[in-house]
Amino acid sequence: MNHSTPLVARLATVSKHYGKLCALDGADLQLRRGELLALLGPNGAGKTTAISLLLGLHRADRGTVELFGQDPQRLQARRRIGVMLQHAELPATLRVGELLQLTASYYPAPRSLAESAGLAGIGDLLRRPYARLSGGQQRRVQFALALCGKPELLFLDEPTVGMDIEARQKLWAAIRQLLAEGCSVLLTTHYLEEAEALADRVCVMAGGRVIHEGTVDALRARVALKRIRCISSLDETVVAHWPAVSEAKRSQGRLLVTTAEAEATVQRLLRADADLRELEVHRAGLADAFVELTREADQSAAAAQREVA
Repeated sequence: MNHSTPLVARLATVSKHYGKLCALDGADLQLRRGELLALLGPNGAGKTTAISLLLGLHRADRGTVELFGQDPQRLQARRRIGVMLQHAELPATLRVGELLQLTASYYPAPRSLAESAGLAGIGDLLRRPYARLSGGQQRRVQFALALCGKPELLFLDEPTVGMDIEARQKLWAAIRQLLAEGCSVLLTTHYLEEAEALADRVCVMAGGRVIHEGTVDALRARVALKRIRCISSLDETVVAHWPAVSEAKRSQGRLLVTTAEAEATVQRLLRADADLRELEVHRAGLADAFVELTREADQSAAAAQREVA
C-alpha cells in the first residue's frame, strides 16, 4: 500500500483504561483507502477497544484517534462508515427488506435494495422476518446492512461466525469487490485463514499493544520454523534431539519434524534413512506466526512483571 494513499482511520499512541484494567497501552494503527487491515489477537488483546474508539463509542485517555481526519464522534465522519459487529440486536418482527430500507434511509447516497441484497447474497431472504432466519443467514443480513450506505470504511467484527463454507466464500468475494471499488476494511477474525486470504496487512495485538504490523508474508517471516513431513523408519525420539529440531512426532504413519533449519535437517534425514520418501517441506503459516508472536509477548510481559516484583 502506497504511503501517499490517504489515511481513513488512525490511532496514535492511544491508551485506554477501564478502572485498573489497561485495555490499550500506547497503541498505533493506520488504515488507508482501499486497504484491508486484519486486526488479530487473543481475547483481551485490545481489539474491541481499538474499534470502539474508532467508532466514537468511547474516548481515549491519551493519544490521537481519527476517522477521516476527524473526531470519530462527528456525524460527518460516522456517515462514511459501515459496521458489522459480532453481536447485533435488530427488530425481530421486521422483514429483511424492511430492515435494509430502514438502514439505507440513514445515509445520504445509499445503495439500492437490489444492489445491497445482491452483494450480500440475500436476495431470496428479503420477504422473510429477520427472527426466522438461521444464525448464518442473520450474519449475511447484518453484512448487507453494513454495506447498504455505500461506506468508504467498513468495520467487520468476526463477520463469518456461524456461516457455512459456501456462504463464507461468497462473503469473501463481496469484500474483495468492495475493496476493488476503493472501500477500506478493518477486519477482526479468529479464522486465521480468513486474514491470510483477504488482508493487505495484519496487525497483531497482545496486552493492549501492537506487537507486529505488516504483510502476511512479513508476519510469516518472523517465525523461522518449517514443517517437514515424510515417510521414514527413523525413531522420532532420536530425531527430536537433533540440532535445531524443536519437535518430532508421528501422525498417520508419517514423521513430522518442526525445525528452524529446514535445509540442514532435510539433509540429515536423507543421510540417516536411505529409504525416506514423500518428503514435504512447508513454511510457517499465519497460525504458526500468530502463536509464536503472542507467546513471545506473553513471555516478555511475564518477565517485566518479575522485574517489577
